[in-house]
Amino acid sequence: MNGRALVTGGAGFIGSHLAGRLIDEGWDVLVVDNLSCGHLDNLADARTRGRIRFHQLDIRDEEFGRAVGQFVPDVLFHLAAQVSVTHSVTDPLFDASVNILGTINVLEAARRVGIERVVFASSGGAIYGEHVKLPAKEGYAKHPAAPYGISKKVAEDYFRFYEATHGIDFVALGLSNVYGPRQDPFGEAGVVAIFTRLMLDRKRPVIYGDGSQTRDYLFVDDAVDAFVRAAGAGGGKFFNVGTGRETTVNRLFKAIADEVGFNQLPVFVDPRPGEIARSALDPAAVFKTLGWQPWTSLEEGVAMTAEWMRMNK
Repeated sequence: MNGRALVTGGAGFIGSHLAGRLIDEGWDVLVVDNLSCGHLDNLADARTRGRIRFHQLDIRDEEFGRAVGQFVPDVLFHLAAQVSVTHSVTDPLFDASVNILGTINVLEAARRVGIERVVFASSGGAIYGEHVKLPAKEGYAKHPAAPYGISKKVAEDYFRFYEATHGIDFVALGLSNVYGPRQDPFGEAGVVAIFTRLMLDRKRPVIYGDGSQTRDYLFVDDAVDAFVRAAGAGGGKFFNVGTGRETTVNRLFKAIADEVGFNQLPVFVDPRPGEIARSALDPAAVFKTLGWQPWTSLEEGVAMTAEWMRMNK
């Protein structure tokens, strides 16, 4: 499938990789990003392979709706978000403003224009909360432990309302911990990028807790493949998108240290509020419906991430 695609947050980490993949497959692409976290440099590679239109806009702005109305996409990929669990705890109003009110503004624009489908980047880790059998399945109750997960859960409820009331088809992808080239190594989210940058600079990374906490690490190209497949599916479904495997922070640290030749120990400090202890997602449903599965091992993904960081100091 191809056509006209709008990518919110398309100058960000995952969004820029998605924009590039869409260009390669012949889509006409419009990127909307307020550049609070994204960077135009992230789109430079895609721009060498095809034409990407860009609007610097916040998804909460009235002007966003006009931009959607002028472009009239076939599919809207909604990735713009506040993504830090820690920041959501310290500033839940901002988190809700971006992730809930911003999503409603996106859905209102889709309703007015009559967009065929919206593919939404949700959370697969934070949305389930603690004390669930892992790997988590889509049918589990969602009891998020932090405002970030709450806002993603509420956004999904709004998608179901707009589907039932206005006929807007959607697919929500509950992403695990996505990592890879272009991820910001200086923010609060993105432990692979943060650890890799520090170790390349011969600085000791900080581990919050004892390092036994687990996450499901998914390489960015694999995540993007799920978005592209979802564009042709629809059906008002929520899919877990992850590897199904738990990886401790200590094992991640060792994998990166082995790759970059780092021989110091990490610094251990107290856990951060709102962070769950364990996370992994069962991808069986997305494989059955979309034929999607991850193909990049942690070691391969870490190597590609480190190589990109070596070239982009």
